[in-house]
Amino acid sequence: MDRRSSLKALAIGSISGGVLLDACKPETKENTTSPVTARPENSWDASSGRQPFEVKRDERILDEKYFTDHEMKTITMLVDIIIPKDEQSGSASDAGVPNFIEFIVKDMPDLKTPLRGGLSWLDYTCMNQYGNAFIQCSPSQRTAMVDQIAWPSLAKPEMSQGVHFFSLMRNLTATGFFSSKMGIADIGYMGNTPNVWDGVPQDVLNQYGVSYDAKTLERCVRAEDHDKMYTFT
Repeated sequence: MDRRSSLKALAIGSISGGVLLDACKPETKENTTSPVTARPENSWDASSGRQPFEVKRDERILDEKYFTDHEMKTITMLVDIIIPKDEQSGSASDAGVPNFIEFIVKDMPDLKTPLRGGLSWLDYTCMNQYGNAFIQCSPSQRTAMVDQIAWPSLAKPEMSQGVHFFSLMRNLTATGFFSSKMGIADIGYMGNTPNVWDGVPQDVLNQYGVSYDAKTLERCVRAEDHDKMYTFT
């Protein structure tokens, strides 16, 4: 799967929270949070354009930890399979997607069990097939595992739990990446950037047999040498 294919795959399948809630319920882990001593290095400025109560809430969420270190390593490997580094930009983990997913599950608690249960299912399935947890598998084995759950229409019925889990991971990964600074640059989104207009194109002027007179050019269009922009006075 390359970066472009992952976007097309967003339309394939959707997460079924009820299915994963029962099918992927972890048996040995508790859904509890514990404080951490430091925030991720790429945590955002929560004060930007937010109300005081929103800032306080985000501060609390950022100071909590939900996923274990093992789960975070698994998430990091998965998101980089979904959106790997290429010649245009970095990978999903380079854009901070694992920390984004960690934040989202604390902001939207209904996602906690589907994601944790899905991660448990992934390790259990890899143990059965390859004798190792997902992160201990070889790169080719990890890719083969993902190929079994990445395409809903091709997946075997016994992989349905993994299909739902991976669909959720794919959606979160794409959301996290393409809402990051890196992802926005990747798609070339310019935002509210002023357009540059240097007058009617010469071929159009020639087509209609008209032209700018010297006075108009002097008064209305002025080239800025430092950035090749044009302004109007």
